[in-house]
Amino acid sequence: MRGIIVENISNLYKVKIIDKNCEFEGKIFEANARGKFKKEDLVPVVGDFVECDVVKEDKEKDRVIINNILDRKVYIKRPKLANISKIVLVISSKHPKPDLLMLDKQLAFVEFLGIEPLIVLNKIDLDREKSFKEIKRVYENIGYKVLETEAKGKKGTRELLNELKGNVNAFSGNSGVGKSTLINAIFNKDVTLEGEISKKSRRGKNTTTYTRLYEIDENTYIADTPGFSTFDISEIESKDLAFYFKDFKDYIKNCEFVGCTHIKEENCGIKNAIKEGKIEQERYDRFCKIYDELKKKEERKKW
Repeated sequence: MRGIIVENISNLYKVKIIDKNCEFEGKIFEANARGKFKKEDLVPVVGDFVECDVVKEDKEKDRVIINNILDRKVYIKRPKLANISKIVLVISSKHPKPDLLMLDKQLAFVEFLGIEPLIVLNKIDLDREKSFKEIKRVYENIGYKVLETEAKGKKGTRELLNELKGNVNAFSGNSGVGKSTLINAIFNKDVTLEGEISKKSRRGKNTTTYTRLYEIDENTYIADTPGFSTFDISEIESKDLAFYFKDFKDYIKNCEFVGCTHIKEENCGIKNAIKEGKIEQERYDRFCKIYDELKKKEERKKW
């Protein structure tokens, strides 16, 4: 039978059967993986499409054995997820304040993985100065889809739901930006444990402790998972970072030197584009910070 792994807690899995020719289609089983995966240094993860068999455990309960992992279209190492087709990058307009450096890191990594991104500006009701409008302008000009939402009031959640359909979706963003509240608003019930914002520090308390796929409708899932706010983008080499900044791509060919870092060089296509108003200066400044971070990690690895 074919199934999809919808939950993983300490290597104990739940698999939903998606084989239309099977009597168990649509049923979710507790599952274990074959020991061979350890020998092959391959670990099943949430989002994996798998081949499996039902085995009789006792009169009351059947279990599933995962025999094979089907080819992955996408694999994310941390948090471990497979076959994600869309990542929803959630930032808050207020409390906590928008972290655009984190957003640009995530966008670069999403471009690297080849996954479709969707930017969600949440808590717009708290932003009396409407500063989120400028954020929206910048990223829409780059070519990204940007939605405005008020998770508590369910504003924008219908449009968000339409964007999710037909995808295995992951929500990403710092703690406290409202990811869980958005998911609950989409389902119209508490399917996740909402975090609270510390009034003293204005920082979120991460409440999600395991990875799980929630099914919205057929072929549409949401992954609720810890770790996305700190995922490691060091798979990207510093020399290649500019290729994963969508607004930089067209100007790299105008650099005077092959292998231009776009940092110290003078006759640089990207720097010239900034002078011409085609690339935002603040976006470039964040690129420089990310480049420096990647470069320092590469230097440490050498030692």
